[in-house]
Amino acid sequence: MAAIELLAPAGSLEKAKTAIRYGADAVYIGGQQFSLRSRASNFSLDQIEELCSFAHEHDSKVHVTVNIIPHPDDFNGLEDYLQALDQAGIDAIISASPAIISTALKMPDRHFEVHVSTQRSILNEKAVQFWKNLGADRVVLGRETPMEAIEQICKQGIVPIEAFIHGGMCISFSGRCVLSNHMTNRDANRGGCAQSCRWKYFLYRNNEMISDEQTLFSMSSRDLQAADQIEKMIHAGVASLKIEGRMKSDYYLAVVVGAYRRLIDEIEANGQADPEFLAEIIQELYRAENRPTGPGFYHGLPNENVQLYRKHDETVTQEYIGLVLEADRPGYLKVQVKNHFAKGTPAELFGPGIAPYPYTIDEIQDLEGNSLEVCNHPMDIVYLKWEGPSKAGSMIRKQRI
Repeated sequence: MAAIELLAPAGSLEKAKTAIRYGADAVYIGGQQFSLRSRASNFSLDQIEELCSFAHEHDSKVHVTVNIIPHPDDFNGLEDYLQALDQAGIDAIISASPAIISTALKMPDRHFEVHVSTQRSILNEKAVQFWKNLGADRVVLGRETPMEAIEQICKQGIVPIEAFIHGGMCISFSGRCVLSNHMTNRDANRGGCAQSCRWKYFLYRNNEMISDEQTLFSMSSRDLQAADQIEKMIHAGVASLKIEGRMKSDYYLAVVVGAYRRLIDEIEANGQADPEFLAEIIQELYRAENRPTGPGFYHGLPNENVQLYRKHDETVTQEYIGLVLEADRPGYLKVQVKNHFAKGTPAELFGPGIAPYPYTIDEIQDLEGNSLEVCNHPMDIVYLKWEGPSKAGSMIRKQRI
C-alpha cells in the first residue's frame, strides 16, 4: 500500500510548524501575492524560505496557493514571484487560473510541481485528463465529488489526486461564488469572502415576512468530516488527503492533524481501522469543531440534514488550557497558560506521537516555585506536576466529563 499524504493548512509560520510536528506530510500556505484568504497571515518570501527549510528537515513539503482568480492588472510581477517561490524551495503551487498554470509550466528549470485547485470544480476523469494533457502534476478534486467518482478517477491513474477530508464546505461549486461580491463588494475569488451564506436572513413571501428571530434562515453547509472514508480513499489510491482551514487555530490543527495522522497510520499498518478505534478518532475530531459536521457528498447527494438552514450558532470552546514549553524538569512541565483552569481540574495531554493521556492537575507552581490555586491569566508561564508522557509542543486541555 503506497503511503498517502496528509496535507494541512496553515495561516502563519508557527501554525505550519505545529501541523508538521503533529504529523502533516505537507502544508499549504498563502503568500502575500496572488493568494486567496487575504485575511490570513499570509507568508512573506523570507517566511516561506524558513518554512521550507523546517519542513524539509522534517521530511514534509510546502505547497503555496497561487489561487487568485486574476483580473487584468493582477498579473503584474507573476513571473518574478514564481521564480522567487522556486528559489525559496517550495514543493508545489496550487492554482485555478489557466494563465497562471501555463506560466508556471513554461518556467525553465522549474523545481516545484503545479497542482490544479479545487476551484476548477474537477469532478470526472475527462477533466483530470484535460489538465494532465496541459502538464499538471496533480489535480485537487472539487468538494462535490462523490466517493464512487473518486474511486473511478484514481483507478485510471492519470495524475495523482488530492481530495478534501475535513473542514468548511461551500454552497457553491468549490468556492466559485459571487454572493459575497454582491452583498458586500468583497470578492470571494480574490481573497475577500464575507461568508454571506452563513449569515442569518429573514424570509419573505410576496413582500410579507414569514420568519422571526427564532426561525432565521441561512444556506450554509455543515463542515466536512470524512474520517469514515479514509480507508476507502487509501485503498482507492488517492495521493493526498486535504484538511481545510488556513484561518484556524494552532489547537485546531494539532487536534485534527494528530487524529487523522493516527487514523492513517493505523490503516496503512493493518489495512483497516476497527470500529472502536475509528469511533475514538471521530470523538477526537469533535474536540476541535465549532460548527456541526457532516459527510459532504461522500454518503451521496446531501439532504437537508447536511445543511444548516435553520438557526445555529458557532461555539467557541475554552477547553484548551496550556501549551507545553519544556518537559525537561523531572516531574514537572513548563506550561504557557491558554485558558482558565484551577488546581484539581481533570485534564488530558496530547502531543506529537502522544495519544490523549488523562490526568488531574494536582499541583501548580509559578516560576519562583510558589504554589498556585488557579491560573486565569493567558500567556502566564507556570509549572504543572506531571509524570506521564510528554514533549515540548504538547497541549493540555480539560477533560470532557
